[in-house]
Amino acid sequence: MDWGKVIYVFFSLMSLTSIAGFLYEHSSVALFVAGSLNLVSTFLKIGVRNLLSAELLASSLVADLHLIPAFIYLEVVGNLEWAIALAIGALIANVFSVGLVYIESSKNRDEY
Repeated sequence: MDWGKVIYVFFSLMSLTSIAGFLYEHSSVALFVAGSLNLVSTFLKIGVRNLLSAELLASSLVADLHLIPAFIYLEVVGNLEWAIALAIGALIANVFSVGLVYIESSKNRDEY
């Protein structure tokens, strides 16, 4: 078992579920947790060298660039609608990222 992969998939899924939690309960704490977990996930994906590593990193960066402004819109500007819209974009990017992880896992299974 590749523990490095387990850890970055864990943080990716935690970020995904935290975004879903924010969309259910519009809390700035939930949005901050989702953004923090996604940043950790992004940093973990930087050193990964596998088949779809560039796509995984790009999707994680897209989610970061949605969650950070979403938090700013929620806390500084006070615009909940924009924060929700940006969080939905981050959710889509994370779903895409998790899909890439599944595709990569199935490709690695075919090689054995």
